[in-house]
Amino acid sequence: MDGYTDDFDSIDNSFVDQLPEFCVHSQPMSVSQPRLLQFNALLAAELGWPSGQIDPVYLSRVFSGQALLAGMQPVAQAYAGHQFGNFVPQLGDGRALLLGEVIDVNGQRRDIALKGSGPTAFSRRR
Repeated sequence: MDGYTDDFDSIDNSFVDQLPEFCVHSQPMSVSQPRLLQFNALLAAELGWPSGQIDPVYLSRVFSGQALLAGMQPVAQAYAGHQFGNFVPQLGDGRALLLGEVIDVNGQRRDIALKGSGPTAFSRRR
């Protein structure tokens, strides 16, 4: 992974900051040739991101976890719930990461997440 970039300045981490006991820091797995298949320019504008100016190759690296925006702190989120008929006090995202959060142009907090990011501390078989 390349590390952090500073093309966007709007990444927040309230979940990590306010609930550190409910997350485990984790890095996305490496992939050799990520490709951007679709891009929602309307959503990018709503998030305050300059979609028309950003290289699709760069976007594919960000949204595959190969490059992280400045401020991103990838974490697997923990939760409790019922599994196989029994209450389990600690479950978690086995292959998904919360990369960070963005406050959109309407003032709403939005999660930036990556599904299929590779095994996390909560994966059944790591």
